[in-house]
Amino acid sequence: MKRLRLDLFLPYQLSVTSNAVSRAVASAYQARFGLKIAEWRVLAVLAEADGLTPGELGQRTEMDKMTVSRATAALGERGLVRREGRGDDRRSHRLALTPAGTALHAEVAPLALAMEAQLLDGMGVAELAALRATLARLKAATARLTR
Repeated sequence: MKRLRLDLFLPYQLSVTSNAVSRAVASAYQARFGLKIAEWRVLAVLAEADGLTPGELGQRTEMDKMTVSRATAALGERGLVRREGRGDDRRSHRLALTPAGTALHAEVAPLALAMEAQLLDGMGVAELAALRATLARLKAATARLTR
């Protein structure tokens, strides 16, 4: 029987790497813009969409309902996200960026791209394409694990 070595176990390596990247990014976003990672994800996703329900935000960010709720509430308190009603159903609403949210996204996005460039520094085009393809395959494979 094969022995588990945690340092070589792919789920562990992915988690540790993800946590390290998230900590580095979170530190920069918090210090400069007062944003937590979940708030940045919501801001970035809303910048690409013309209003989303909290459920749609959860799906696109792959964050749970409570994390989305906290992030949107914090962004709302800062005047970065607005809540738009959907007809007669007061329980149903969409979230969209305010002009201030759009302006903040325009400030944060270049920093995000610069940090990504630093992370990927030294990787060639083919290596980066292979990494992205591998990550997509791993994500798709997780669906088979949860059936």
